[in-house]
Amino acid sequence: MSQRMHKYAFPVSKARKYLEPGPVLLLSSQYKDHHDIMTLGWHTVMEFSPSLVGCVIAGMNHSHELIRNSGQCVLNIPSASLIDEVVGIGNSHGDQLDKFEAFGLTPEPAQVVGAPMIAECFASFECQLYDDSMVANYNLFIFEIVKAHVAEQPEYPTTLHYTGEGRFSVMSEKIVDRSRDFKLEMLI
Repeated sequence: MSQRMHKYAFPVSKARKYLEPGPVLLLSSQYKDHHDIMTLGWHTVMEFSPSLVGCVIAGMNHSHELIRNSGQCVLNIPSASLIDEVVGIGNSHGDQLDKFEAFGLTPEPAQVVGAPMIAECFASFECQLYDDSMVANYNLFIFEIVKAHVAEQPEYPTTLHYTGEGRFSVMSEKIVDRSRDFKLEMLI
């Protein structure tokens, strides 16, 4: 039997502490000879096929303009070992410095899009802009992943999950496998 939880009033502005869905990303973008990396925590899987991801990218970010012009980006997933780079990139402006150079990251050519992948990240998902109808009102870009690159090991890397106020939780390699309890058609 489950234990009942005592709850207290919590500020709605801090709900992200419990709702952030996935790992922090390093989004790389490029338009002409300008490139950027931004730290991104506001994203969600929206569909499996085509593989759609929604990302909130504030208009003040240099990456916002690069993506509006190019219609492309790469969603790179850093491991927890890159926390210093994640924080540093999040605290700097791409129109003022080359973040690849400043943070010692290696740009790699993508295969489908013009934006670079980040060699130090364990996964890189090349994306094309799929729907920009909510950008003007909500800064919500919907991307289609058109090519995926993932390191062979580890299968479940430690990832950073932003909970607001400069704090991260870390997902470890400890995975609870309950796949045997699911209906086969639900294992997507």
